[in-house]
Amino acid sequence: MKRVKLTIMFSVVLAVLLLANPTLLADKVEGIKQAAVLDSPTDFGTGLAWDGEYLWLADRKDGMLIKMNPASGKIVDRIKSPGYRPSGLTWDGSQLWISDLETRMIYRLDPKSKIVTHLIGSPVRSPYGLAWDGKLLWVLDASRDKSTISSVDPNDGTTIDSHKAPSSGGTGFAYDGKYLWVSDRYRDEIYMVSPEYGSVVNVFHAPGPFAYGLAWDGKYLWNVDYETDKIYALDIWGTGKHYTYGEKKEKVIFTTLIRNQGEGILKTFDLYYAVPEEIVSQTILGNIEWNPEPTGFIKDKWGQKVAHFHLEDIGPCDDRKIEMKVKLKTRAVQYIIDPEKVKGEIPKEILDKYLVDDLKYDIENPYIQKIVKKTIGDEKNYYWKARKLYDFLLENMYYELAGGWNTAPTVIKRGNGSCSEYTFSIISLCRAAGIPIRYVGSIVIRGDDASWDDVYHRWAQIYMPGYGWIDVDASRGDKEWPADQGRAFGGFSNAFLITTTGGGGSEFLSFNYNYDYKYTAMGRVNIHVSQMAEWEPVEEE
Repeated sequence: MKRVKLTIMFSVVLAVLLLANPTLLADKVEGIKQAAVLDSPTDFGTGLAWDGEYLWLADRKDGMLIKMNPASGKIVDRIKSPGYRPSGLTWDGSQLWISDLETRMIYRLDPKSKIVTHLIGSPVRSPYGLAWDGKLLWVLDASRDKSTISSVDPNDGTTIDSHKAPSSGGTGFAYDGKYLWVSDRYRDEIYMVSPEYGSVVNVFHAPGPFAYGLAWDGKYLWNVDYETDKIYALDIWGTGKHYTYGEKKEKVIFTTLIRNQGEGILKTFDLYYAVPEEIVSQTILGNIEWNPEPTGFIKDKWGQKVAHFHLEDIGPCDDRKIEMKVKLKTRAVQYIIDPEKVKGEIPKEILDKYLVDDLKYDIENPYIQKIVKKTIGDEKNYYWKARKLYDFLLENMYYELAGGWNTAPTVIKRGNGSCSEYTFSIISLCRAAGIPIRYVGSIVIRGDDASWDDVYHRWAQIYMPGYGWIDVDASRGDKEWPADQGRAFGGFSNAFLITTTGGGGSEFLSFNYNYDYKYTAMGRVNIHVSQMAEWEPVEEE
């Protein structure tokens, strides 16, 4: 038997994980604050449960149920499992429930008498996890092609309700009194899930590379890792309102080439670059380099800082080049949202600025108004109002870069759109519902850290009282698994240099982001303007 060791930690820890999420481009992450770490008494720990005083751990190999003191890690009792391959484990207030992957049965066991007091056939093929909500059993089915989370009648196993599982690699399962928690062994993540909708509200990095059983003790979420053979007490709500991870250094060169391929003269050419600033996801290193120096700096009505370049008399076959060079640290961000805490007063200046209509939004359109009324219904919770509108877009649109930026009613009726059109649509729906929302625009790392981008990306930010601006990327969230949908509502990767923040049409950038331009000409001109951003990793000094 291993020696049990308890280590108390009171700060956010760094863990080295093998990340299965393809959007994460670095391997050092900051995760959930850890309150304690125990050595597991077995190398084959699966299910985990909390009985109000002790932890219970299922041992897959020996078919044992191990009772542990969470303060010392010492074993209090060992009971033979009624099945041969125990996986899910939960406590109903007086007895243990155990799901078995070999017998495909679910057992209720009195730990005092060690007698099985009830059993039901598993309603799913692979019952990896169990949770108890005070009335019903919840069963996590980890069948790779049809993973589900289902509430069942504990008397006979009848399925009451069922949702798609957050992902295909589910292992652990728990209930905290309001939300379900699911761990994923392949993505190394833990999800907070609404039992009513099946929506993933929060996404967390698991503390180890093979997250299995979960248990909630009223304050901490406990997680056993099958590979590290550790049991972690995770202080979810003590971590803060967000965490960052995957920080790396990059250099971006954003270039505009202006060519007059005609026989006339470009009398004036005014180029506007959105100037990136420091925010939670990025730190600008040193000064931004310009070539040539801007004519001046100005701000638009949304508060966006803009570099202005004024050029004159660009003749036939004359080329001009403008460059912006930025060194930065970029990092991924994930907010930790408690929907019940999204409340409070919204500043008047936010309401006045980010509820107004604009050409692309058309929020008074009867079609938009009808969608909002039907989708929100009598929902009172601020978070769920926004989330339902987001989920509506995911259910009714698909991504297609077809050119043009149409208005929100046109895009939603058509059922497809670009990232900008998804953004216009979510802005229209939220503003029609009285939810302040704006957009950000960015330059994107395309796969490799050394890459180029000439497509760029835009998404929305919703103002949530108690939290501030929360990133909501409907086009990136429009994916199969609820985990990916939830990740895009409150988080984004480290693959961006955010340049632009806007609420609508700008006097300098119009509805564009990153840049825009205006010109006057004399004679027959043929103007060709091209942009490209080049990314290059910066070596650590």
